[in-house]
Amino acid sequence: MTINTAVFDLNCTACPRLSQFLLENKEKYPEYHARPVPPFGVAKPKLLIVGLAPGMHGANATGRPFTGDHAGIILYEMLYQHGFSNKPISLNIKDGLKLKHARITNAVKCLPPDNKPVGGEINTCNHFLVEELKTIDKKAVILCLGLISHKAVIKAFGLKQSDYPFIHGKAHKLDDGRQIIDSYHCSRYNTNTKRLTEKMFSDVFKQIRVELKL
Repeated sequence: MTINTAVFDLNCTACPRLSQFLLENKEKYPEYHARPVPPFGVAKPKLLIVGLAPGMHGANATGRPFTGDHAGIILYEMLYQHGFSNKPISLNIKDGLKLKHARITNAVKCLPPDNKPVGGEINTCNHFLVEELKTIDKKAVILCLGLISHKAVIKAFGLKQSDYPFIHGKAHKLDDGRQIIDSYHCSRYNTNTKRLTEKMFSDVFKQIRVELKL
């Protein structure tokens, strides 16, 4: 996938707190990617998965969304089970993993301290999501992992937040034919507490396949 700077900028330093944190992170872990993390997947996806932000020892380390952390284990397994990838495990950017019909991105492209971006950082990064949404299939499904990702997508589409409440498993049909489907984030906390079970997550992907007629 070729990424233009409107959709993603590897050299972005628009958020001072995040840029400084990445510099400190690179000093502590010289082998880590420790830069904005690019989207991963096909150029014109039928499924766009939107996460929150890179994890410290996951995407921030490997340079690929959801790769190297707990959340990625169940996500990539689901992608494989439901025909969206060629492998069930994402190890690193040279492991030969390829997505089918899908792309993974984040609402915030840089690692935030304590995995918590502030509102200004989410808003500053939103213009990348605006441009990325222009590149997806006209009848695509956007899977939002968690409330912050959901709100970022609603904002990127210029829609009213109160008209599109976050509800796990809910499909919001947009006027242009695309759909937003919500899921609890596949974080370690949510899976360990059973807020999100493997069956619940699998059911979301079954729903997506039905909507995409795959």
